Amino acid sequence: MDKEIIEMLARRAGLQKALAEFPEDVAAAANQAGDVAAKIKPVDPRAEPWPPMRAGEEL
Repeated sequence: MDKEIIEMLARRAGLQKALAEFPEDVAAAANQAGDVAAKIKPVDPRAEPWPPMRAGEEL
């Protein structure tokens, strides 16, 4: 991830003090978050995470 993007994201997240004191750590965290986000597979937003609840059935 490019340094300018990391700085912009850190400022938008309210991490100005962390960025000023620990820029390497903020960059490492941003890169790690980017790697994890790339590994997450998108899902269909219409898909239900589990079967719908039905009261009174199979009690």
